[in-house]
Amino acid sequence: MRNLRRFAAGAAALATALLGAAPAHAAVGSGYVRLAHLSPDTPAVDVYLKADSGAVEPQTFRAVAYGDMSRYLRLPTGTYQVAMRKAGAPASEKPVITTEVGVENNGAYTVAGVGRFADLGLRVLKDDLRLPDAGRSKVRIIQASVKAPVLDVAGKNGTTIADGVEFATTTAYREVKPGKWSVQVEPTGGGRASELPCTLGAGSVYSLVVLDDDAGGLKPELHVDAERQGTVPLGSVATGVGGTEPASRLPGALLAAAVAALVIGGLVVVLRRRLRTA
Repeated sequence: MRNLRRFAAGAAALATALLGAAPAHAAVGSGYVRLAHLSPDTPAVDVYLKADSGAVEPQTFRAVAYGDMSRYLRLPTGTYQVAMRKAGAPASEKPVITTEVGVENNGAYTVAGVGRFADLGLRVLKDDLRLPDAGRSKVRIIQASVKAPVLDVAGKNGTTIADGVEFATTTAYREVKPGKWSVQVEPTGGGRASELPCTLGAGSVYSLVVLDDDAGGLKPELHVDAERQGTVPLGSVATGVGGTEPASRLPGALLAAAVAALVIGGLVVVLRRRLRTA
């Protein structure tokens, strides 16, 4: 029995040591940033992302064209500079436009070039990745069509999603019934409508981006902001139930705890065997 007590004390010390060995970066906060080009008459650009702290390597996205939206980047908390230059321009050239985005822990942001080229600006949209209840979906409208300066969005069955959405604006997220949808987008007051058959997953979050198409009409595109479960598509963050963490390896502290449990369990088995044969 005395040996068992000694072992228990030693095992506790081992678990403490292993937990203390978890990587320091496991406790560092992080958020999510994606980049988009939503200015209809602006040519392709190169987008530069740089951390003020220098803790993250600068990144460059080449030849980003109208309608392009990047994947979410998981970044440490802090302030980041975003700059746009004409595609192919040297990095030393003065940017066309710049802005900064402050990344908070678990925050999510879309940094988008919006408006007409004459008054082009970079706007930081705050994305809400909180999952709705499993019986609902959450969707917002990002209006990037200059051909329909004001538009309405609804289901083919008449369910309104948003009315009077002006060019270069973004609506709040709205909860709707999940399932198969035929989303209709049309200019407010009447005009040529466009239809997007899509499926809104239960408990998931979406952005519906409305673009101009080459034929003179509207081109709605559905982007997944966060999903409750399933495969992670381009431009989304997979989340657990009620959370906003992407699928990833076990955090260091959890991994250390698992290793400690395995080691302790193994030593307990060995000690019991020795006590039986003593």
